[in-house]
Amino acid sequence: MSSAGTEHAWSTSNPVFSAYVLYSALLALKMLATTLLVVRQRFTKKIVMNPEDRLLKNYKVMAGGDPDIERPRRAVLNDLENIPAFWVAGLLYCLTSPEPSLAINLFRGFTAARFLHTFVYAVVPLPQPSRVLAFGAGFAITMYMAFSTVMHFA
Repeated sequence: MSSAGTEHAWSTSNPVFSAYVLYSALLALKMLATTLLVVRQRFTKKIVMNPEDRLLKNYKVMAGGDPDIERPRRAVLNDLENIPAFWVAGLLYCLTSPEPSLAINLFRGFTAARFLHTFVYAVVPLPQPSRVLAFGAGFAITMYMAFSTVMHFA
């Protein structure tokens, strides 16, 4: 791909890149909101992980173990394992000049899967296979984009 093509691929005039930017920003906001779920639970239950984090004497120090705190915390960790890979794969996928409707729907699908994953994991816990299906959809999309990019440049 020429440098002119690369410049266009990562230009806001490219609908694929514009969609990538939009859905990446939504995912960043979702990650931050999920972190706030952990903070809310810690304040509600008055539980901190470190003694120096106690705001008042009635706060308990628990280095992990409260299920109401651990569930959203694990959702954050799952985001940290999956969303950065999407950011890299999606950004590189933009360089393959994908068909816009396919690429945009892949970005939408991944974003929807991650929102759904957090919802069924940390907001309203649902039994399996709800979480594994949401995880699997996002994982498959990221794998597809990464594999397509490898094949395009191989």
